[in-house]
Parts: sequence; C-alpha cells; structure tokens
Amino acid sequence: MADATLSVQVRDEFGKGAARRARRAHLVPAVLYGHGMDPLHLSLPGHEAMLALRTDNALLELNVAGESTPRLALAKQIQRDPIKRHLIHVDLLAVRANEKVVVEVAILVTGEAAPGTTVVVDRNTISLEAPVTDIPGDIEINVEGLQAGAQVIAKDLTLPAGVSFVGDEDETILSVTHEAVEAVEEPEAVEEPEAE
Repeated sequence: MADATLSVQVRDEFGKGAARRARRAHLVPAVLYGHGMDPLHLSLPGHEAMLALRTDNALLELNVAGESTPRLALAKQIQRDPIKRHLIHVDLLAVRANEKVVVEVAILVTGEAAPGTTVVVDRNTISLEAPVTDIPGDIEINVEGLQAGAQVIAKDLTLPAGVSFVGDEDETILSVTHEAVEAVEEPEAVEEPEAE
C-alpha cells in the first residue's frame, strides 16, 4: 500500500543547533501534522527518506518509535540544500488509507504532433483529487499527429478510476501551433568601386 516505510524517532530538541546535530547524524528533521492532531516533531533516516521522496506524492508509512500503529503521511513541503540537494527539512501531512487528497501531478507529453507544428504546454502539473493509496505518478497526453490549432483541455484528460480534476474543466492544458518561421535576411549587395 505505502510507497516506502520509514522507522522514525520523535524529536524533543528544537532550533538550528539541534537541526544541525540531527543532520550530522544523517537524520532529517520533519514535522507531521493534520487531522486536528498536535504537530509531531520527528527525525527521519536521511538516506532512506531521500530515496523515498524522489517520487512525487509518495505515500509514506511511518513507524514511530514507541507507537504500535504505523502512521501514513504525504510530503507536503520538502526543503533541500540548494547546492548539495540533500534534505534539510520535511513537512508531512498525516493521511488515512480510506481518504482522498488533492495533489499536484505532472503532465507527461508523448508522441509527435504534425510536421511544422509546435506543442505549447500551458500547465506542467495539474491538481487532482485521488485516493491516497492510488495517486497517479503522472497523467499522459498523447499528441501524436495533432494539427495546428488543436487543444487539449482539462475535460479531455483520461484519468484513472476514482481520480478527478480539481479546477475549471475548460482550462487549456496544451495547444498545438504552427512552428515559428524565422525570416532569413537577404545579404546586402556590396557595391564595387567604379574603375577609374
């Protein structure tokens, strides 16, 4: 059911110094909140968390030290080091196995539009409401053979069972236009000097 299982510790130290010590110990500070619960401050195992969070909208099963029942969570916000790209902090949203959540899902464009056209993608991600245990990894749009002037709007999307679009169903997701043709400048004629 879950995409990854992590064994996590409850944090009782806070602040920058505590966060630095946690990172030196290869732990990632995190906070779990949602469903009216008090925020729970956690330490995630660094390497395992990094692997688990490579996938967007990964459903995590958290085995919290001292608790007998695992908790389910989705990463709501991930902070990464801008240079080394390792995890600095993770905000986790507590979820239940039987609920639906609203998530951003990537658009995957496949196929080749008609020759002499360009595909203009208006949205790289779309908001979907999906069962927490069955969130699609991406939504594929096949543009094979589409002619200039063709559009794909939200209500044209093929969505998995139980998944619905959140927003205006007439919103344009992508369109096909004529390829821009650059004008080729004629070289200027060079006047030859008159013979004396």
